[in-house]
Amino acid sequence: MTERITLRIDLDSDVPAYRQIVNIIRILLVSGQLLPGAELPSVRRMATDLGVHFNTVAEAYRILADEGWLALRHGKGATVIERKVPEPTPERIEEFQRRLQALAAEMFAHGASPESIGPELWRAWIEFKS
Repeated sequence: MTERITLRIDLDSDVPAYRQIVNIIRILLVSGQLLPGAELPSVRRMATDLGVHFNTVAEAYRILADEGWLALRHGKGATVIERKVPEPTPERIEEFQRRLQALAAEMFAHGASPESIGPELWRAWIEFKS
């Protein structure tokens, strides 16, 4: 049975639509809201629901499949699969640190204080742990 998930993306965002889709679905996967065996909407169904080209959704599904989250079946959609959690490589950790630093700088530029960012990071971590 296809999992009923509702995604909302911002088509005016600087973040490409495919990346927004990947990020949202990855959060659902990591938080346990999407479990192995869940079937995602077809590429065309998801694209129609989001108002994007089907290739945008196809790219997002491919990225998640490459990460080991999804099994893709041509014409049948995507299914969440059991995933062995890999050990992070030093390169992946460095990339994370760069992205986190850029995100913090963006928040500082928009007026957030260093004191307000730490609790938000902790809250995000706790959400994934529970």
